[in-house]
Amino acid sequence: MCWDYLTDMSRWCIRKQYHFRPGPNGFYAWDVDRLVRLSAPPVPENIDLEQISERDDACWFSGGESASCRSIAEQFKLMMDADLQYPIILCAQGRLMDGMHRITETLTIGQKTISGIRFKETPQPDFADVQPDDLPC
Repeated sequence: MCWDYLTDMSRWCIRKQYHFRPGPNGFYAWDVDRLVRLSAPPVPENIDLEQISERDDACWFSGGESASCRSIAEQFKLMMDADLQYPIILCAQGRLMDGMHRITETLTIGQKTISGIRFKETPQPDFADVQPDDLPC
């Protein structure tokens, strides 16, 4: 999930994004725009990519979605458009909440660390027991 942390908050996000985690009757969902606001002003640290377990997850092609050449190309474009000057966001337990395209770009170019912000306390989700298609765009 890609966001642009800029001083001018009106220039955030190229598309509406949510961070999802499984819940008892659907998913918990965090609005990435809100996560960015809550992490401001950023005080990033260098995060070792080996500490980010999600780097080995099938995040874009899970749940029956096909990894077609077109869908891979779409994710590749998002990865290449990701700006590494903006930190990823981690929850208090160190799990990724935003920044997989930046992590993938970092892995591709051979870097070992990435700039990141870790919440001291994980924010409450914006939605509980929802399906991704039910959320506002």
